[in-house]
Amino acid sequence: MYKFYRCCLLNLLILNTNYLILSGGYVIASEPEADIELTVIDKLLNQPVSSPLRRDGTVQDSTRPVYVITQEEIEAKGARTVKEALRFLPGVLSDGTVGTGVGALSGQFIRGSNTGQVLILLDGRPINNLGSGGFDLSEITTNNIERVEVLPGGGSTLYGSDAIGGVISIITRRPTEKITTQSGVTLGAYGLNQQTIQNSGRLGNISWVLGYNRTQAQNNYPFSIPEANFQGTRENDDVLFNNFNVKLEADLGNRNTLTLSSLYLGKNQGVSGGVAIPEPQGQGFFNSLTPNNRKYTDQVLLDLTWNSQLAEGKDSLLTAKIYTDFLNTRFDSPTNQRDNRQNSYGIQTQHSWKLVNNQILVYGFDYRNVSATNSSLNLTDNSRTFSYDDSISQGALFAKYEVDVTPGLGVNLGLRQDFNSLANGSFTSPSIGAKLGLSDSTTLRVNYIRNFRVPTLFQLFAQGATFVGNPDLRPEKGNSYDIGIDQKLGDFGVLRLTFFQNTQSDNIAFILRNPISSFENIDLVRTRGIEAALNVQLAQNIFAFTNYTLNDPRILESTNSAEVGKELRFAGANSLNAGISYENAQGLYLAFLMHSLSGYPTNNTNTEFLSGYTTFDTKLRISLSDNLVLNGSVDNIFNQRYQLFPGFPDTGRVFQVGLSSTF
Repeated sequence: MYKFYRCCLLNLLILNTNYLILSGGYVIASEPEADIELTVIDKLLNQPVSSPLRRDGTVQDSTRPVYVITQEEIEAKGARTVKEALRFLPGVLSDGTVGTGVGALSGQFIRGSNTGQVLILLDGRPINNLGSGGFDLSEITTNNIERVEVLPGGGSTLYGSDAIGGVISIITRRPTEKITTQSGVTLGAYGLNQQTIQNSGRLGNISWVLGYNRTQAQNNYPFSIPEANFQGTRENDDVLFNNFNVKLEADLGNRNTLTLSSLYLGKNQGVSGGVAIPEPQGQGFFNSLTPNNRKYTDQVLLDLTWNSQLAEGKDSLLTAKIYTDFLNTRFDSPTNQRDNRQNSYGIQTQHSWKLVNNQILVYGFDYRNVSATNSSLNLTDNSRTFSYDDSISQGALFAKYEVDVTPGLGVNLGLRQDFNSLANGSFTSPSIGAKLGLSDSTTLRVNYIRNFRVPTLFQLFAQGATFVGNPDLRPEKGNSYDIGIDQKLGDFGVLRLTFFQNTQSDNIAFILRNPISSFENIDLVRTRGIEAALNVQLAQNIFAFTNYTLNDPRILESTNSAEVGKELRFAGANSLNAGISYENAQGLYLAFLMHSLSGYPTNNTNTEFLSGYTTFDTKLRISLSDNLVLNGSVDNIFNQRYQLFPGFPDTGRVFQVGLSSTF
């Protein structure tokens, strides 16, 4: 039977790419003779996670489906930014809408939600921009990343606003026990030139991580837009990152630690624009190529965290965090300069308490204040106008209770009450989840979460010549349901399958009117779909994965009757990822990966569509010695050309090769 299963899985991976539903990463065997159960099943289900629990735990502790990419996988796949690191994970459509080059603006679509409806966490605290919405994950380079977790289905019970579609949690590196320095150089297509250095260690009670990443690329690649009868070379698409990270950790006795973290994100890039598509007058009609426009990003994210183990043992952890962020973005054109500035500070306190062996209570308080300004400077007469200059305060009390009713049945109950400075901004977010062990190899999961998102400052208070904000907007609301199963396949694989339904009401839309346009709560959207993931070990040192995400977001209510019953634009693409890899104890890693996205509409009346695409990548890592590693990759091997937004092209085939050392 074991051989029969293994043969069937291998044949399916090769012959059938339509309905395989597997997981988003490869699994590493530390030694060639390592036990299959340990390297595939145990390692996958025991991956550390925190986002679904708001405490340290593992994948199998959660009733929610959660997908993880680790530091080792990020390095092996050659992901340069967090946006790129998400590419092969299920549940999230992360390709963005303006291009595939390094530095291209990211987009996160989860369960029918848009980028602004996905909460981004950095070491457990929110970093979403409340002025304009969302956070650009192409800003964060991966040299300082320990892992990234994707939690589909919302997370307002634990984290508050912006979590209608899901949560993406970024965990940064912890200090090493020994003083270690890692450095690397990478060169690649279209002028890619990257240098990184990271030092980490401990002396006495003080430990640290210090790092720097400089990434530069010209991105002057050839492309064509057949609909516009256009062919040329991409210009003004260059990018330069200068990112610094510092983490200092002090042990204050045996039971207390104090950690200071700082992340500086500097980015200078060209804004090349898109090719205008003359017919029809749709999404690409108003595009323009902008050979002289620039974008400058200057961001500082700081936090100070105190952890205290109370009483005896490790059953009671008190955590207090204070943080502040300064997010500045400037767009320059020959005639205009637009500034977006956001200053925020926040407090998080929580107590994770193991009451008895089968019961855990997590409760606490969150507060965040955000002040944001959007202004425009006319370079002709030096006059400055303000679109908005305002602030939002958010506070909340939350609690989550977990109990193992029996050895095979676990239940959790959550509740959060948010208080907002907006008149209509307060919200209550309950949740309930359960998991039932049907057998030693089969676990059933079921969850419900109530989610919300407060309007952005732009949507509330914007002032322009032809548009204004709407201060009476209500929060967008969501209900997330899912039911899933975790199935161990003998001793060589794990299948994770989830059916979900998300509803989003009071969706905020921009309503065009003459002479003044504004925002209103109008839409009701329901998304149904499947997320599935499978990891298998086909033979000694040979591993395979595949995952499938099916999205069907339908507009149930709209002020525009032509949209009712139609698919929500951009958010309905289905994705299929698959890969096979070889890795041995000597450090050799070779992988062949596939990423496929179906076609999707670019407007809500479904009269315009973009075609889907399928790309194939190959990744290679060779350990030249104990402390020197050679990495290489060729992405989009067959040079598949496509558009992520009408008039905005992909980069085509690209390669990179790098050397890294540890000493």
